[in-house]
Amino acid sequence: MSNIFQKTLLYDFYGELLTEHQKEIYELYNLNDLSLGEISEQLKISRQGVHDTLKRCDKQLDNYENKLQLVNKFLLNKNNIDKISKCTSDILDELQGREHIETKLIVNKIVEINTTCNKILEDL
Repeated sequence: MSNIFQKTLLYDFYGELLTEHQKEIYELYNLNDLSLGEISEQLKISRQGVHDTLKRCDKQLDNYENKLQLVNKFLLNKNNIDKISKCTSDILDELQGREHIETKLIVNKIVEINTTCNKILEDL
């Protein structure tokens, strides 16, 4: 997982646990792509203060994840749902065009499973 993607996920899950000041600096740096100098100038604090705040935020977000594992569980669930969706799609491909009543019932149930998986994936 890329560092930027991981930081974004951590912030999405735990960002509200940071102070308003920390969130502002974290967003300016990681989401708005401002430099340390630009942030220090905008917020009228030292460049070192910005750097220290960012390091503290990263450490806090990592600590939350180490304790709660919400991002890890999210990624595992997403991966498992992706697998279910792929399996149902593969089964549907095999069953398409068959005329037996039992096959049509199975196809309908698989379509329902696949639709549910896709709804869950959209919501994640």
